[in-house]
Amino acid sequence: MRMTSFRPLAAGLAMAGLMVTAGCASTKAGNDLPYVARDVGTLYSAGKEKLDKGQYKLAAALFAEVERQHPFSVWARRAQLMAAFSYYMDDDYTQAIQSAQRFIAEHPGSPSAPYAYYLVGLCYYQQIADVDRDQKITEQAKAALGELVRRYPDTRYAADARLKLDLVEDHLAGKEMEVGRFYEQRGNWLAATKRFQTVVDDYQTTTHVPEALMRLTETYLALGLPQEAKKTAAVLGANYPGSKWYQRAYDLMQDKAPAAVAAGA
Repeated sequence: MRMTSFRPLAAGLAMAGLMVTAGCASTKAGNDLPYVARDVGTLYSAGKEKLDKGQYKLAAALFAEVERQHPFSVWARRAQLMAAFSYYMDDDYTQAIQSAQRFIAEHPGSPSAPYAYYLVGLCYYQQIADVDRDQKITEQAKAALGELVRRYPDTRYAADARLKLDLVEDHLAGKEMEVGRFYEQRGNWLAATKRFQTVVDDYQTTTHVPEALMRLTETYLALGLPQEAKKTAAVLGANYPGSKWYQRAYDLMQDKAPAAVAAGA
């Protein structure tokens, strides 16, 4: 399941930051775009027209043509990033990432560099899969969005990136919980404990922490460690006293902890 789309924000920011008024012109260029010499304003306007009409592949090709025919013009830099945005809108995330990263490499000091970083983060973010799948893309989204926040903390892009990072963290914690529950259901208590402890240690601000603490209480009891279970349940009660997970941990301690203590005596 893909994460919630923020394309209106992306589109608004891209257009506001990158659009330049150009003479109105049209093009009959096909998807292959054979080389036909055209002035830079005509090419850029044609790309913008196709982008507005939702013809994203053709828009990207036209913006790339601006760069090919007029590589040293001020338009070439703008077109390079607009091509990346067009690929993004076409769901061609690989091309969008490559184009944005090339812009960053070639123009690291550009005022548009923060947006290029943001676009890379968005591309990874849109590809985040359900927690039952590999989370490599999720880790890449976290790294890309984190890089944006680190480099440009005061930009409007960083503000949105922080919100997305919270969701990414929650997603990664959810994956740890899924794997932990898998191990617990099969009686692999030590492996399950490690996963639940990772959630508590590394994802402290996510929604999964209360359940992780309850699951730790379960696994510690299963491992014959009632004192550790008691400590974990106490942490759960101190931080989430009204949660269903604390009630379950409390009931568990009442039912099983005395027997576990007796068995260890």
